[in-house]
Amino acid sequence: MKLIRYRQAGAIKTGVIIDAVKYDTSGFGEDYNEAFFENNGLERLQQYIAGHKNSLQKIGDEVRLDAPVARPSKIICIGLNYADHAKETNATVPAEPVIFMKASTSWQGPDDDIMIPRGSEKTDWEVELAVVIGKKASYVEEAEAMDYAAGYLLLNDVSERAFQIERGGTWDKGKGCDTFSPAGPFLATKDEIADVDNLRLWLKVNGKIMQDGTTANLIFKLPYIISYVSQFMTLLPGDVISTGTPAGVGLGMSPQVYLKPGDVVELGIDGLGSSRQRVVAFNRQ
Repeated sequence: MKLIRYRQAGAIKTGVIIDAVKYDTSGFGEDYNEAFFENNGLERLQQYIAGHKNSLQKIGDEVRLDAPVARPSKIICIGLNYADHAKETNATVPAEPVIFMKASTSWQGPDDDIMIPRGSEKTDWEVELAVVIGKKASYVEEAEAMDYAAGYLLLNDVSERAFQIERGGTWDKGKGCDTFSPAGPFLATKDEIADVDNLRLWLKVNGKIMQDGTTANLIFKLPYIISYVSQFMTLLPGDVISTGTPAGVGLGMSPQVYLKPGDVVELGIDGLGSSRQRVVAFNRQ
């Protein structure tokens, strides 16, 4: 299945994509959140769709999509997980996964604006494959790790490099700013993706290709990542783990290039769709 959430009349509603057509699933009565995944929601939703396949209402293409999963309890990211990205940023390829967090308040829809934070001069882009956790996971064995995955989605790990690198301490302060986690357009369940280790991922800024990589080059693969992270924290249903970005970020260029108001970022992954974000100046009190 491909799960979507969309905005209509001030509310967020749920839906699915079947044969490239969007359908409303509001009648199912649940949001795609922690409780949904925890209580076998994917299987129950599939049964609901099968029982109502002739009565599901189509959704027009004009609707604005929200993130396909309701705000997760945690957005966990893996840093430096492509050797070419580590090289371009003059970083050592890690012996173990580098873990950092993005604030849940950075979570937003796939086509929502990226807002440059107050005082920022180095806001950067990162196309990433993310995995959504389907059931509670703690001290999971690598061989069983994918049993805990609900599916995959496209994520832009927007990053403020001065906050991340130059301001001291952890990376988190440069990763969790508002609007810094555009997610979607949809959550694809595992059966939708034949080979998650062989997906092209790409990103453009103002129509120019900046990143063009493949998940075949991930240093740490998804089963290892899920198992590894579960050794340090309990993963809850609906949690998101973003797996790293390939080369081509603004930080790695000479001279460095960063986002500015008016720029347009487009990104995509094979089988997981594409998204488009406009960059705007800080506009909140």
